[in-house]
Amino acid sequence: MTESVAGKALWFIESHFAEELSLERVAEVAGVGKYHLTRAFGAATGYPVMRYVRGRRLTEAARRMAGGAGDILAVAVDSGYGSHEAFTRAFREEFGVTPEAVRERGSLAGLALMEPHRLEEGLWEELDAPRMVDGEARWVVGLGAADSAEIPALWQRFGPHIGQIPGQMGREAYGVCHSEGYLAGVVVRDVSRVPAEWARVQLAAARYAVFRHDGHVSTVRRTWFTIWNREGLRPTGEPEFELYGAGFNPMTGGGGFEIWVPVEA
Repeated sequence: MTESVAGKALWFIESHFAEELSLERVAEVAGVGKYHLTRAFGAATGYPVMRYVRGRRLTEAARRMAGGAGDILAVAVDSGYGSHEAFTRAFREEFGVTPEAVRERGSLAGLALMEPHRLEEGLWEELDAPRMVDGEARWVVGLGAADSAEIPALWQRFGPHIGQIPGQMGREAYGVCHSEGYLAGVVVRDVSRVPAEWARVQLAAARYAVFRHDGHVSTVRRTWFTIWNREGLRPTGEPEFELYGAGFNPMTGGGGFEIWVPVEA
C-alpha cells in the first residue's frame, strides 16, 4: 500500500510545525484538496488538521516551559504567536494553566499533551472498487451532532423516529457527514412538512463513488480511512453519507451498509 494522505500530512506537520503552516500548505504537500485532507486526516487521527498543529506546538512549548525556559516571548514566537498575551491565552485554553505556572512547578504532570500521532497499521481495509452511481438531489432530515463521539447515542435517540417523520421516503436511514458535523436521518419528499426543530441537509445531485462496508458498524472508521487515503479519489466536497438499508441490523450493528462519496464526474 502506498503512503496515505494522512501519513504524508503527519510527516510534513511533524517536520515543519515550528514554521508558519496553513491547511492549504499541508494539503498541497499531501497532494490533495483541503476538503479531502480534512476528511483523510480526521479519519486517521480523530483531529482537525490545524487543531493537531496547534496541540503539537503548544505541547512542545509546554516542554520548554517545564524545562525552565526564561524568555516566554521567545517561546511564544517559536510557537507561532505574536505576543506573550496571545500565547498565554492559547496555552491556558489548551492545558488549563499558564506557561508561568508550568515553569514554576517544572513538571508536565496533569497536562493533556498532544504527542506525535502514529498511524495504526490495522487501519487499512481491503475494499472492492466502488461502483459509480448518478444520485439524485434529496433532503435528509433528522438529528445532528457536532462530535463524532456522540454518533452512537445519536442513532439511539433517532431510531424510534424512523417511519414516523412526515413525508418520509422509504425505510433507509442516512448518516450524513457534512460541514457542521453528522446527521442521522431519513429522506423526505418535502421539508416544509417537517418540524422546524429537526436538522436537515440537502444532498447534491452528483456522481457518487459507492463503497461497501461489510464489517460491524463499530469498525467503520477503518473503511472511512481507506476511502479517504486511497489514490485516485476526487471528491467534490459535498456531503457524503452512509446508507443503511434493509440488510443492516440496528440491534446488533451487523449486516453491512454502503458509503456514498460525491466525486468529480
